[in-house]
Amino acid sequence: MSAQRVAIVTGAAGGIGEAITRRLGQDGMAVIGTGRTEASLARLKDSLAGVMDFDFVAGDLAGEDGPAEVVAKAVARFGRLDHVINNAGSFNFGPVGDTTDEMLDEVLGISMRAPFRLCREALPHLGEGSTILFIGSTWGLYGTPGGGAYSTVKAGQIGLMQTLTAEYGRRGIRANYIAPTVVRTAMTDAYWDEEFFHRTNHELTPLARECTTDDVAEMVSFLCSDRASFVTGQTIAVDGGVSSTRYLDPKAIMAERK
Repeated sequence: MSAQRVAIVTGAAGGIGEAITRRLGQDGMAVIGTGRTEASLARLKDSLAGVMDFDFVAGDLAGEDGPAEVVAKAVARFGRLDHVINNAGSFNFGPVGDTTDEMLDEVLGISMRAPFRLCREALPHLGEGSTILFIGSTWGLYGTPGGGAYSTVKAGQIGLMQTLTAEYGRRGIRANYIAPTVVRTAMTDAYWDEEFFHRTNHELTPLARECTTDDVAEMVSFLCSDRASFVTGQTIAVDGGVSSTRYLDPKAIMAERK
């Protein structure tokens, strides 16, 4: 068996997933990435040629055979599996009363059923020093108007992470949940410059900068490493302090209401 550690990164073709993939490559890992768009994954693979060991499985991870195919590819291609990073998700949100069954099923399928089944498929191959990570959201930590199914599944992932911690810790498997605040990616770009978006995100954040994909990737790198060998069962916010304070930008405090 190769000494090189191997990770699965779901939703690897762009945004946070791509940043995680590249950061793990810097740590010397091989990565199997997943995503629905083969062309995007192929472009990423081409860009990483000679930089790191990367391969991919294109398809719907929420499909019946998706998780098994991804795990089988990792083991067949690299001979082992050490880390599972559940990053793929759906940004389909809205008030509970406006959430259709179709919206609910999509979010549950992508963000709960798929990672649950992927973890189940991966567990026989994981052992001492392995990690399972969930890239969640601060929306899973507190109630958010309009969160609907999105907030529900992000909170549910915390429960799955804690259960994995309790059930498989004695095998040396660690599980943790990373909760970023909003990050500018293709998924959020359409909202980024809207006034309401700044009011509900930037003006509530103590640190005066945006969260980046690299901020999340650095936390993944740490939690997968031996530096975090006694860190498990934790929900770790990468959010500039928004989830633990009642901060409000002074400009917002002093603004006059019409």
